Formats: sequence, C-alpha cells, structure tokens
Amino acid sequence: MTTLVPMTAAEFERYLEVAIAEFARDKVASGQWTEASALELSRRDYAELLPQGVSTPGNFIYTIRDDTAQETVGMIWFAVQERGGQQVAYVYDVAVDAEHQRKGHASRAFLALEHEVRKQGLAGIALHVFGHNRGALALYERLGYVPTNINMFKPVGNAGV
Repeated sequence: MTTLVPMTAAEFERYLEVAIAEFARDKVASGQWTEASALELSRRDYAELLPQGVSTPGNFIYTIRDDTAQETVGMIWFAVQERGGQQVAYVYDVAVDAEHQRKGHASRAFLALEHEVRKQGLAGIALHVFGHNRGALALYERLGYVPTNINMFKPVGNAGV
C-alpha cells in the first residue's frame, strides 16, 4: 500500500537541495532558461512559492511511503489554487527515487492524492508537465489527466541571422 505522509522539515531540506537543481535542468531543457541563470532562477521560484517551507499556508508536501516495504520512495507537493471558480490541487512536484521507479509508486501516489483532495473538498487536480518528459506524460494520460493548454515551439535557426 502507498500512503502520503506530511514531509518533515528535515526531509524538506534534503528535498529542496535536489529539487532546485532538477527544476533548473528541466527549465533549461525546455528552452525557458539559460544554463547560466537557471540555478538562481530556480532558487528564487522555490523561495517565492514556499517562503515558510513545509509550513507555507495552502501547500501540502508529502513523502510517498511504501507501507509494505516500510520505506520512503518519493515525494509529492501540491498547493490549493483557484481555477475556473473552483478550488483545486495544483501539483508542483512529484518524484519517485530512482531505485523505486517503474514499480507503480507514482500511480499509487496519485490515487492516494485523489483521496487527500477529496478530503479537502477540492474539485480536482491540475498539473504541469514538461514536453520532454515523455514518461510523465504517459503516466498522467493513463491516470485520466487531459491536456488543458499546450505550448509548442519549433526552432528555426540562430537568432539574428
């Protein structure tokens, strides 16, 4: 069984070290940021989104636990946002540790998240996925998520030519 357990402050500090670097890499890979500025921009975004860490109001950061093996296998973070006049859970991050991937933990974590969202009386779950993250796209489609906005880009050569 997979459960979501509120993340401790110590777990959050370890998470933040990794998450800032990973988010910076994803923004560079998606063409949104330059490598030179990515880490600073990522730090800024996390500081703005979570100024009080795990205690930031309206944000819920969980460790994903595999109760059968009695171990932590990843994390998931959502914030309550208004979308279309309704309160929804917006997933900012989800990660399953490399050694636990491809074992169904992410799918089960999202099912557990649905339970949490219902308990809070929220209307649904929204999220963003980077276009280059094909595995995540496939997971979300299998879980019943549908695109609501799609940004696209086609490189056509060097700027200024």
